[in-house]
Amino acid sequence: MSAADDAAPVSAAEAKTLFDSFAQVSALVLAVSGGPDSTALLMLAARWQRALKQGPKLLAVTIDHGLRKQSAGEARAVQRLARRLGVPHRTLRWQGEKPVTGLQEAAREARYRLLAAFAKSAKAHHILTAHTLDDQAETVLIRMARGSGVTGLAGMAPVSPLPVGGDGEIMLVRPLLEIPKARLVATLARAKIDFADDASNSDPRFTRVRLRALMPALAREGLDARRLALLARRLRRANAAIDAAVDAAAASASERTCTDEGAIVLDAEKFGSLPAEVALRLLGRAVAQAGEEGPIRLGKLETLYEALASAKAAASGPGLRLRRTLGGALVTLAAGRLTIERAPPRAIVGAGRSNLTTAKYGRRGGPKRR
Repeated sequence: MSAADDAAPVSAAEAKTLFDSFAQVSALVLAVSGGPDSTALLMLAARWQRALKQGPKLLAVTIDHGLRKQSAGEARAVQRLARRLGVPHRTLRWQGEKPVTGLQEAAREARYRLLAAFAKSAKAHHILTAHTLDDQAETVLIRMARGSGVTGLAGMAPVSPLPVGGDGEIMLVRPLLEIPKARLVATLARAKIDFADDASNSDPRFTRVRLRALMPALAREGLDARRLALLARRLRRANAAIDAAVDAAAASASERTCTDEGAIVLDAEKFGSLPAEVALRLLGRAVAQAGEEGPIRLGKLETLYEALASAKAAASGPGLRLRRTLGGALVTLAAGRLTIERAPPRAIVGAGRSNLTTAKYGRRGGPKRR
């Protein structure tokens, strides 16, 4: 698309294609902060819903994190616009003390937790956010800088389970993920709708802001937002293929899964013959299921996988080859089997780091992790 296309307002026909797959649901929660992207989301969704004979109920929600003096006024401005558009609105506030470090991550978790609670109370199963093509590109850059693997570099999915507080029942929907931010600003300008300008979006203390400043230079070299988003789409496709291969490998290599003791037992030879990426993901799934800390960082999984491969190569005889804990799970390579189970309390001390232990261990306690 040309630069002119990237700055053209979003038409009513385009909005229809963005939202029509949700025409039959009972309610949609719109996360609206008052910035240009979410304000455009509110306007476009309201315009789409009005054109339907019978569409879902729209519910606009603003999360006031209480981190800036302007936030309360911005929430009131969203409320006025929502009323004008005929959309019910609620402001939810993040209460309690705020952390000194990791503030953005904590605010994000609080935002999704509050949105999930509201959606449940409204019997809504979808929360719409205003993530744009530009946000996707910045996310890919951030994850590249952090050394993410294929899953991370696949960026944000158009639809995914809510990451915090959703219990798998609420889906996070990003209908604007292929739309450049400039088009949303142009849409609001045509409709003569104002929006808030959050000063933190220009604060160089934040990684996303610093990377955003690099985008013009990257675009001159051909690495613009569309190219980065294209990379994410292609990696999502590859990611789905790898996940399918992991499903097949799990069925082939598993000897017992979810026994009474909660152990996952894999045939060590079959596991060792898997492509490294497939084996890593299978190992990660097993550790997350048997342990107590959920998904494990890729770097820690790679360290454990390399240790397993080295132990298998160096072993002679059927005895114990390796025993380690990671993420609250105990991983044992012995007698041709790779066993992953909940680590006993003694081994869980210091969980989160992969530590070698050859101490005897008993049955694991606690409920199964599914």
